[in-house]
Amino acid sequence: MQPSPSIDPRAVLWSEPIVPDRPLLVLLHGRGANEADLAGIVPFLPREPVIASLRAPIADGRGYSWYPMSTPERATAFSADVETAIRAVLEWIDAQPHSPSIGLLGFSQGGAMALELLRKRPRGFAFAIVLSGFVIDGERSGDVELETLRPPVFWGRGIRDTVIPTIRIGQTSEWLPTHSTLEERTYDVAHSITEDELADVARFIKDHF
Repeated sequence: MQPSPSIDPRAVLWSEPIVPDRPLLVLLHGRGANEADLAGIVPFLPREPVIASLRAPIADGRGYSWYPMSTPERATAFSADVETAIRAVLEWIDAQPHSPSIGLLGFSQGGAMALELLRKRPRGFAFAIVLSGFVIDGERSGDVELETLRPPVFWGRGIRDTVIPTIRIGQTSEWLPTHSTLEERTYDVAHSITEDELADVARFIKDHF
C-alpha cells in the first residue's frame, strides 16, 4: 500500500522561522506550480504573520497539484483526492507550533483548497483569500456552520480570466455570499495576480489578523 500523500516539510518556504504565538499565513499554489510560485508575493504582504508557502503533494508535469483534474469543467466535483489533500494540509498545520490565528491564501486550484479547508474546519481559520479560484461542487459537513459564522473571505479575480469557466464563477458568486463575509474584487487581468490586487490583499490581511 502506498503512503497517503502528505506535505513535504523540506519543501515549505518560510518568510522567516516560525515563531510561536505569531499569526500564520498559509499559501497554497495553483495546479502544476510549486511552493516558489506564491513566494514571490510575500514582499507585498504584511510582516505581522509568519508566512509559509506549501508544495502540493501530487506531482503534476513539472510542478505539483492538490488533486488531479483534466480541465476545470470536469473533475471539480468533490472527491477522495480532495479529501486527501485537505487532510494533508491540516496534518501539517496541526504539527506546527501554536499560532493564535491562521489565515489561508490560495491561487486558482489553491484557492479552491482554501475554501475546502474552511469548509472542513469552519472555526479553524481567521479568513480565506481566494485569488482566481472557485468553490468546488457539493455540500460539506461544515457548510451549515459557515452560514452562521460567515468568516471573512476575499475573492479576487480577473475579468479576462479564461482558465476558470464561467459556470464556476457563477457557482462561486452564489455560494460565497451565503457562507462568508465576502469582499469581492475584480481586476482588468487574465489568470494572474496584479499589484493592485496584492495591495487589497495586504489591507484585508491587516484588517483580519
